[in-house]
Amino acid sequence: MTQCGIPAVFMRGGTSKGVFFHADDLPAERAQWDPIFLAAIGSPDAYGRQLNGLGGGISSLSKAVVVGPSSVDDADVDYTFGQVAVDAPVVDYSTTCGNLSSAIGPYAVDAGLVAATGAETLVRVHITNTGKRYHARLATVDGRFQEAGDFVIPGVTGGGSRIRLDFLDPGGATTGELLPSGQALDVIQVPSDGDYEVSMVDASTACVFVAAERFGLTGVETVAEFEADVELMTRLERLRRAAAVRMGLAGSEADAALANPKIGLVAPSATYRTLAGEEVAPADADVTARILSMGQVHRVLPLTGAMCLAVACRIPGSVAERVCAAADGDIRLANPSGVLPVDSTVSIVGNRPRAETVTVYRTARAMMEGRVLVPD
Repeated sequence: MTQCGIPAVFMRGGTSKGVFFHADDLPAERAQWDPIFLAAIGSPDAYGRQLNGLGGGISSLSKAVVVGPSSVDDADVDYTFGQVAVDAPVVDYSTTCGNLSSAIGPYAVDAGLVAATGAETLVRVHITNTGKRYHARLATVDGRFQEAGDFVIPGVTGGGSRIRLDFLDPGGATTGELLPSGQALDVIQVPSDGDYEVSMVDASTACVFVAAERFGLTGVETVAEFEADVELMTRLERLRRAAAVRMGLAGSEADAALANPKIGLVAPSATYRTLAGEEVAPADADVTARILSMGQVHRVLPLTGAMCLAVACRIPGSVAERVCAAADGDIRLANPSGVLPVDSTVSIVGNRPRAETVTVYRTARAMMEGRVLVPD
């Protein structure tokens, strides 16, 4: 078997990594993308390590991105995201990646899709997965992205230049409604497990939030403790799939996508140690969160899930709002790697909440550029 090389850039965006492709370098037929992405990332891999590709064995390191000229008038580029399953031949396009959103602007500038405009460049991005838009503001010098800086984010060693991401009208990204059920609080009955009080929210991505206390947890358990509890992970997956049906994302629980919706456990802020061994005190955060996607607990937070949570914390009566201590300003989200601040604006229109904007700050870096080799 021979291999062919496809131009690509291997990039970190926030706390995720992925292989970035220019749309012009891929087949026009979208059905031909999946085999390329699976081969490049190294899936499916029954060993869970993706040694035969560029993936890292967990969902946040198993991603493909396509960037090209915009197909809409109010954006500069199109961004298409593919979540590559580790152990199955599946590429999920049903949602997007917030962390890799931070690398779209840098890629677009360096690839010549957007011209730099001085010390700071605005890149307007259209997310093809959801139809939503966001604005990325990034440092540029001599016509290229300026990666170096001293801004640090939880989960990433070393600093970089700060990238501001303003997500516009993020509500209803995958279901069409901020509250798919029309309510801030719902009860879902899972026959084998009982009733769960949940909040189903769709802002940047769809999430179902449930109190950690419902499972006898404090919320600050480690990733290893979560994933070692097979019964807990099974119950969470059953609840997530039941929520997918209630949110209109699947016709049946068996048909629920692996990455959509995500499920998040929330709790009041409490003392815990991060994956790096640093202590976080209750006063350092407003809410504790552990979010699961693709059957795994995220080591930081998926940024779309974090943005959805920040919006949920502003919705009166939601599970998240009940345990969140924040008032005005950033909502500080405690996660396995530290504390992530996210600013969200929610207005009430006719007794219904509306998500206006969500703002986050990230860093990004291109780590390799050249040609990724895949079977011809």
